[in-house]
Amino acid sequence: MRRRLRTSGRGHGRVQGRVHGRVSGRVYGYGLALALLLTACSGGGQAGPGATATPGASGDIVVASGRDVTGKGGIRQQLIDAWNAQQDREHSDVHARLVELPGSADQQRSQLLGALQSGSAQYDVVNLDVTWVPEFAAAHLIRPLPDALVGADVIKSVASTARWGGKLYAVPFNSDVGLLYYRRDHLKQAHVQDTDLSKGITWRQLRDLIDAVEAPGRSRPKGYEKGWTTQLGPYEGRTVNGIEALLSATDGAGLTDENGRYAATVQQLTDGIAELRARTQGAYTLGDAVRSDEGESLTDFADGRTAFLRHWPYAYRTLHQSLTDAQLGVAPLPGRAVLGGQNLALAGSSQQADKARELIRFLTSRESERCLLDAGFAATRESAYTADDVTCGVARTPGAASPSASPSGESADRMPRDDHGRPAYARTILLPALRRAVQRPRTPLYGAFTQTFATELGTLFTDDPPGDAELAAELDKELRKVLPG
Repeated sequence: MRRRLRTSGRGHGRVQGRVHGRVSGRVYGYGLALALLLTACSGGGQAGPGATATPGASGDIVVASGRDVTGKGGIRQQLIDAWNAQQDREHSDVHARLVELPGSADQQRSQLLGALQSGSAQYDVVNLDVTWVPEFAAAHLIRPLPDALVGADVIKSVASTARWGGKLYAVPFNSDVGLLYYRRDHLKQAHVQDTDLSKGITWRQLRDLIDAVEAPGRSRPKGYEKGWTTQLGPYEGRTVNGIEALLSATDGAGLTDENGRYAATVQQLTDGIAELRARTQGAYTLGDAVRSDEGESLTDFADGRTAFLRHWPYAYRTLHQSLTDAQLGVAPLPGRAVLGGQNLALAGSSQQADKARELIRFLTSRESERCLLDAGFAATRESAYTADDVTCGVARTPGAASPSASPSGESADRMPRDDHGRPAYARTILLPALRRAVQRPRTPLYGAFTQTFATELGTLFTDDPPGDAELAAELDKELRKVLPG
């Protein structure tokens, strides 16, 4: 039975689903700047970390969100605390309150839909996974926003997730993209001379590196089993891997058009299925991958069972709590990588729309996005990665981390950082990956799509899988039932 890495955060694959991360002790520190910012905010605000609330209490702007991958009282709550402190300084009687929804992302989506449709919870701002925006917009559960809220500083690929029907319905809050993590120590043991893969590799080169690790007569790393792993369990992780294979094989040809109508051909599906089959063949892929989610695959990789892992940006911080920079590397994902993330939207039923828009503007500002990046999220603004004068609230000492609570005084935040305090890979690997990322199908019927897509692809991982053309024909037939066009 596999150990599961643990974190107190929400994950990114079950339409940004379950997350687990192993840390050596508790994870502290989002940088000296954030620590100082929070110290300055300690005197104000009614929604401190861990606060509970009744949605819709008088004077509150209620923000509904999934759980924060940076933990209890994490960066999202801290940014809201900072906004509340600003309201106190301005003698406003309005404060923001974060309500974290329990369960998987699919369950959270259902809760939000039910609450907004019935009016049972008076949410003002909702934090939506990027794939949900068309559905909530088409159902008139969220309001159009001023175009000025998403300016040129927002990464172009990320900005496009916030629109539907020619209107802006949300503002990108934190983003996500598939990345390739690898064990430098495994490659070095296999006598691979160059273990810097940051410029990118192809799937063929990845398999060649796996062959080197598994060369006959060569001692394998302790606990090692197979070359790579990913998230192929029967949930959104399987959809993501399938979409990445499809878009890589068909030069970016999507499954839907800009209006959400089905637009794929059987040949495109055949090519995509063939690519997914090649990527997941048993000779190279950990057997447990077909049942794995984010947490399980992260555990398998950290334990040394594999040399390569497809995962999300938050894993960079999580893995560095137990692996050193000499053991762990990160690179662009070969082929196309899927875009993920969450966007903030204004609930159609909000009675405090002006203040709610003000809060959205604050939470997605240049400084707030830098705070999110420093904490381990993928920021949505170019300036968070490239503008050294944009800091998390106040000036900071380059590369400094927040004070540690450990008795030794040693910081428990072991994430490598650049000279300006950002995650070391942010500017050179993460930002280019976000710029190149591709979207999953954009449709108000995404829930029905992903369930159908993941279910049909599941037959590829059975003991008697169908051929590529046969599976493509069946997938085409089923997708035509759930998508218009």
